[in-house]
Amino acid sequence: AVMGARAAAGGLRAGGEPFIERLAAPTAAPGGGSAAAASAAMAAALAIMVASMSRGKKAYLQHEGELNAALARLGPLREELQAAIDADAQSFNMVMKAYRQAKESADGPALIDAALREATTVPLGVAERAREIVAIVATLRPITNPNMKSDLATAAALARAALEGAAANVEVNLESIKDPVFAADVRRRAAALRQ
Repeated sequence: AVMGARAAAGGLRAGGEPFIERLAAPTAAPGGGSAAAASAAMAAALAIMVASMSRGKKAYLQHEGELNAALARLGPLREELQAAIDADAQSFNMVMKAYRQAKESADGPALIDAALREATTVPLGVAERAREIVAIVATLRPITNPNMKSDLATAAALARAALEGAAANVEVNLESIKDPVFAADVRRRAAALRQ
C-alpha cells in the first residue's frame, strides 16, 4: 500500500477515518484516553487474528488448548476496550459537566470528585487490559505461525502504547482528586502495570 493514497470507497480507511477525524477535531474529547482504548482494542484484534489463524492447523494442534484460552480472553478484552473508547470520552464530558454544576451547588466538590474518580477508573481499566494483552501476546509468540510475528509485534507495540497513554490519563486525573488514599492506591496500581 502507498502511504497517503486514497482508499477505494468502502475500503479499510473508511472504517477508521471517522474516529481519526474526531480525534483531530479541536475538542477535548475524544482525546488520549479514547485513543489509548482504541490502540488496545486493535492490539487485541491483531492477537485474535494470529491465534485464530494458527488454531486448528496441523502444525499447532499441540497448542490448541493454549490458543483457545487466549482467544477466550482476547474476545472479551477487545469488546471491553471498544466500549472504553466511548466511556473515556463520556467520563471526561462528565467531569466538565460536574465543574459547571459545582458553581451552582453546595455539593459541587462531591460532584467533581465523583466525576474525576470515574474519569480515572476508565483509563486505569484500559491500562490493566492493555497489560494483559501484552502478556497474552508473549504467550502466543512461540505457539503461532512465525510468518505472523510482525502482527504480534504490532499487537504488543499497540498494547504498550495503550498502557502508557492510559496511565498518563490516570495521572492527569489524579492531580485533581482530593482523596489522598484513593490517589495513592490508583498510583500504586498504575505503577505496577508499567513494570
